[in-house]
Amino acid sequence: MLQAVLSALGLLTLGFSYYFVKDTVKNKHTFSNASFATLSVVGFIVNFFDTLGIGSFAPTTALFKLFRLVPDRLIPGTLNVSMTIPVVLEAFIFMTVIKVEPITLISMLAAATLGAVLGAGIVAKLPEKKIQLGMGIALLIVAFVFVIGLLGLMPVGGEAIGLTGSKLIIGVVGNFILGALMTIGIGLYAPCMALVYALGMSPRVAFPIMMGSCAFLMPAASIKFVQEGAYDRKASVAITIFGSLGVLIAAYIVKSLPLTLLKWLVVFVIVYTAITMLRSAMKNTQEK
Repeated sequence: MLQAVLSALGLLTLGFSYYFVKDTVKNKHTFSNASFATLSVVGFIVNFFDTLGIGSFAPTTALFKLFRLVPDRLIPGTLNVSMTIPVVLEAFIFMTVIKVEPITLISMLAAATLGAVLGAGIVAKLPEKKIQLGMGIALLIVAFVFVIGLLGLMPVGGEAIGLTGSKLIIGVVGNFILGALMTIGIGLYAPCMALVYALGMSPRVAFPIMMGSCAFLMPAASIKFVQEGAYDRKASVAITIFGSLGVLIAAYIVKSLPLTLLKWLVVFVIVYTAITMLRSAMKNTQEK
């Protein structure tokens, strides 16, 4: 069954890659003036730490804003498109190493994918102000989840590697919502990890579930962003290439780091970025 899941993921990723490469080649004359080297460094760093469980969406959004690399309107699409291949690599690595009960894994992956597909078509057409508001609020939620985890207030999970009954239903519904929210730029890792812990599953199980969820939903959602042209092509190419390199180094060479201090730093950056996004949305309102 795992081989069938991985095969399906491989085919889905090939489909996304076809649309991504075709669109990039066709529109390479529209590449922005942002530094390819800076974008490459951003891609390597955020995906390196993403593989270790930090998450990449919030830090990448912060770096996009800090260095003015990508327009706010294009950030959700760029996050999804640029991180797709690196996250698929993560999923292949962790889904083959850590055992999860098949029904739980497949149902939660399918729910997240469906949520993303339904959400991406809407987000790709949203005006900049609504995206800024949505991302600002979403980032504050992520920061809250990080903080309660770092303070030890989040459930620490159990030993289960699967869910049944009402817990399975909660897990599926929860992952559907997280998949939809991911299309506005809220990373799935932190809230999915909290969901897995709260349902009494082993902390290790969070990795294949959250990475597998992202790996399935991101190609599906990203195809819509590509078709709408609602992403930054230059940033996506740079982050795809060097982000994939960061994943491989983190997974096979580094494997683990003392990350508590870094997580607090990430919380600070997330809150700062959320405030920046909300202020930008308010500024747009005042200008209108």
